[in-house]
Amino acid sequence: MLINNKIDTYNKISEYNDIKIEKFDVTKPYTKPHKHNKYLEIVFFIKGAGFHHVDLKSYKIKPSTVFVIRKDEVHHWEITTKPKGYVIIIKEAFLQKTLDKFINHQLLKLQHTSKIKTTKKGVSLKALFKSLVWEKQQDVINREAVEGGLKALFSKLVDYAPLNKVESTDLVLLFTDVLSRTLKNNVNFYADHLSTTPQNLNAICRKEYGKSSSDIIADHIIKEVQRRLLYTNETISDVAYSLGFKDSSHFTKYFKRYTGETPKQFKKLKKTI
Repeated sequence: MLINNKIDTYNKISEYNDIKIEKFDVTKPYTKPHKHNKYLEIVFFIKGAGFHHVDLKSYKIKPSTVFVIRKDEVHHWEITTKPKGYVIIIKEAFLQKTLDKFINHQLLKLQHTSKIKTTKKGVSLKALFKSLVWEKQQDVINREAVEGGLKALFSKLVDYAPLNKVESTDLVLLFTDVLSRTLKNNVNFYADHLSTTPQNLNAICRKEYGKSSSDIIADHIIKEVQRRLLYTNETISDVAYSLGFKDSSHFTKYFKRYTGETPKQFKKLKKTI
């Protein structure tokens, strides 16, 4: 694996577009580990085999499978047969301009899963993707028609998605969304951002996830640390400093408390796999 100074960031959509809906690009069956430039990607496979690698997990690519790639995740494709499917890329700018904010709420829910297995060969999903591609190819795009199609599509995906443990509390969904954009080991920071109190945020997190707000923050921080240790040649002290830890010793204790190993042990083990 090629290790860089930082994780590659791809931009598959022009600065003039806030949403992209098209058929899956069959010319790139293999990609390098990378992040996305502030956008969410949804990929639906009608045909294809191989693997989708996301952070430290690998998922099999099978027909009628949907993958949701969040903007903070590192992922890459390893496709072994000719694929067929569709891709939706959504920038934050699109969500800021949506006429129907229920779409935003649906997407926040979908970001709690990485893989969605559909039923009945995904016939209805295929029809919805196909109609959205057609709408986006028109000379004059009907935004209401696009949003209507997205709302129907996302509603189907939410039904298929394994989201039983995730309730629809707006505050929790917004909390995890902010975490995907800004990482700080500070509950007060997120409470202020969400216009609530640390006590209320903590109570709701315990109700929805059975975890404290501090533990949820830690989950996101640990994932980001693991990405950097695995996919870049940043030093442990560089990673610690960039995430706001006062020194490497505090950072090492924090990492070991949640993973059972030191950053050095994790880096050494993963780089040899």
